[in-house]
Amino acid sequence: MQHIFVIEDDENICNLITIALEGYGYRVTSYEAAEPALESIETEKPDLAIFDLMLPGMDGLEAIAYLRRQKSTHAMPLMILTARDKEYDKVIGLDGGADDYLTKPFSVLELAARIRSLLRRTDTGVTNGEQDSVTFDSLYVNLATREVFVQDVPVTLTYKEYELLCYLIENRSRVVGREELLNKLWDYNTEIETRTLDIHIRTLRQKLGETGNQYIQTVRRVGYRFIG
Repeated sequence: MQHIFVIEDDENICNLITIALEGYGYRVTSYEAAEPALESIETEKPDLAIFDLMLPGMDGLEAIAYLRRQKSTHAMPLMILTARDKEYDKVIGLDGGADDYLTKPFSVLELAARIRSLLRRTDTGVTNGEQDSVTFDSLYVNLATREVFVQDVPVTLTYKEYELLCYLIENRSRVVGREELLNKLWDYNTEIETRTLDIHIRTLRQKLGETGNQYIQTVRRVGYRFIG
């Protein structure tokens, strides 16, 4: 049974999430603050953690940044669930290390779909063990360790950013449509804000620097293509 941590200080929302996720067959442990959750993550090692941004003490973004810095948790799927719905907040949250960002009020069905997507390891050709690594001039991706390097300098990517990069690399011979990327990597089968994809592409390019602009091309009104 997959284990999910919910860090939410609103008791009613926390209970709603817990009941809903347990109904989907997950084991759920909830916390009202980030500090005790971080302590438990070291020993419990949950499969996924959901953070509110506005928490007493350490906020959700600080907690996510901390987890990304730790070797044992840097690849853990992390989601933000918050009332902050401005695009600026989403950019900060995703760039700060979150793999997904969902705003309140939220649909339980949508929450469950996003969780399934984060927990499902995408079976792409470059990540199924057929290769150990891929190299494109300044860009090197170690598929065994899920590490990315630009000019031999390590680049820290979130889980979704890494999966997005790998999927574009695998399909580098063609333009990958926006709908395909959303369905493949986010399992979106309902009308969900597709700006999530644009934000992930933006932060992926930023982290890769000039290499990101060189290899990830936007095909207007269609999607994206990896040139390599």
